[in-house]
Parts: sequence; structure tokens; C-alpha cells
Amino acid sequence: MPELADMRFFVQSVSAGSLSAAGRELGFSPAVGSKRLARLEADLGVRLVQRNSRRFTLTEEGQLYHDRCLAILAEVADAEAMISKGRQAPHGILRVAAPIALGRRWIGPALAEFARNYPEVKVQLSLSDNYVDLIEGGWDCAVRIGGDEDSRFIARKLADNRRVICASPDYLKRRGTPLTLEDLRSHDCLLMSRSGMHADWLFHPIGDKNGKSGKENRDHRDERGVTMRIEGRLIADNGEQTHDWALAGLGLMRRSIWDVAEDLNQGRLVQVLTDWTSESTPIRIIFASRQFLPARTRLFIDQLVAQFDAASQAGMLRQV
Repeated sequence: MPELADMRFFVQSVSAGSLSAAGRELGFSPAVGSKRLARLEADLGVRLVQRNSRRFTLTEEGQLYHDRCLAILAEVADAEAMISKGRQAPHGILRVAAPIALGRRWIGPALAEFARNYPEVKVQLSLSDNYVDLIEGGWDCAVRIGGDEDSRFIARKLADNRRVICASPDYLKRRGTPLTLEDLRSHDCLLMSRSGMHADWLFHPIGDKNGKSGKENRDHRDERGVTMRIEGRLIADNGEQTHDWALAGLGLMRRSIWDVAEDLNQGRLVQVLTDWTSESTPIRIIFASRQFLPARTRLFIDQLVAQFDAASQAGMLRQV
């Protein structure tokens, strides 16, 4: 099997234009260089170079092998950079796309910390609830909630996500706490909708309690759970607005646990109907399946995975 040193010598010979020139740059004689090339050709069983006293040209096999050697040596250099502290410091522009609410509460702060830790990195964050194409947009990575996996990209799971029903303590004091799904019909519900004054909320029972006795809305119960058609009093096409209305005591809302975790833990919101939950969906960070992932992207992905894991372990989601 060819040795890495012989690959380096071969690539250097092509770059320098001759075996003797490559030998001088690498610190050994032309005779040693000739022996290295002969050993490499013998290991491979093909002639790599056509040479005489004046010319040094690659054969067809030599050109193919040279191109592959460049890729292999680049991978080795990248691996060395990963473990070499002096060359690990990331630089350049880190471009990240994320959903609006999750981006504001989790991704934005994580990027701020990343920028503090790595001052040579500039950050560009795009917040949008629309689908973002990494390749067309030139993004290094994107955070997505749910959806099918895209075979074009690599995905790392950050956390599980589910939606909960919650309201402010003031609202619950004035209107009472709903105890069954049917109670939602007599409450002011805050909806995020782009298509009308109602929304269908799907619920799954937790444990046996409501799984055995859930009598409300029997006509809409199936193997997927219970679907409630909720009429809204205040409707917006942006979840952040319904979040603000809930904090202001204007009604009940259904929201991602990651969007309301801090409000629940600080008592600004209270979760209700805790025997019911929505279907769980994954939160993932995706990035292009490239051969050489920039250090800035790799380090940020590792940081984000660690931060979501720490939040889960610290009990940020204990209300669910």
C-alpha cells in the first residue's frame, strides 16, 4: 500500500516539475526521489510518469492518481487542523437560517455566545418560517422543526418538540382553568392562522387517565388522537404576536414548548390540560454533505447540540 510520504512526494514532484526539484524542496537527493517514485509505481502496478532528461509528464493513470492524492492530502490536512489548537480557530462568515421564534429565543443567543468565543467569525442569521434552501441561499446550516429528512443534507437532532396549551395567571384567574378539551370552546383562544378564524388542534392523551375516560368530542377521536376545531377570538399570522397576547392575559394559546419554556419556569405563563399533548416532532440542524466542513460550522453545530442537551437536562422543559 502506498505510503503517505510517497503521495506527498509525488504531488510535490508534479508541482515542482521534476523529481530533483521536489527532492531539493523536501530535503533528499534525486536518487532517493527516483526510488520513491519507483516504489509508488510498483505498489500501484501502473506507470504514473513519463520522463526523460527534459520532460516530466503524467500518464493518464498518473493524472487520475494525482487528483485523488490531492483530495486525500487535503483531508489529512483538515484532520490535522482539527486537532491542532493553533490552526483550529474558526474565521469567516457563519450563515445560519432558523424559524422566527426558535431563532430569537435559542439560535440568536447561541450565535451571540459563539461570536464572543470566536472573534474572527462574523455571523449572519436569517429568521423565517418559510422553507430555506441551503444550497441556493448559501447557508452553512439551518435549524428546522419537523418535516421529512432531506437526503441531500446531513441532519443532527437537537431536541424533541411538542406544543402545549398555556395562558397567563391573570387570564386563568379571571376565566378559570380548562379541565377538559371541551372546555376550550368556552375560552378565548389565540390562534396563529393564515387561512381563517379557526384552527384544528390535534391532541394525544398522556397515560391512561384520558385514554380511558376521554368522552369529549368522541366523533373526532381516532388512532391519531382527538382533533378539536378551535374558534379564535384573536388571530394572527405570526406566532410571536399570539405569544404577546397570551402574556397580556388575552387568552389561551398553543405554542411550542421551546418557545414558552422560560415563561413557564418564570411563572409568566401556566400550562393547562397537562394530560394531553401534541404529536412530538424533532428539531434538527442540517448542513450540506460536504467533504470539508468549515471549522466555524462544525464548532457551532457542536455548541448548539450541547446547549439544547443542557437545557433539557437542566429541567427547562419540566412543565411538559
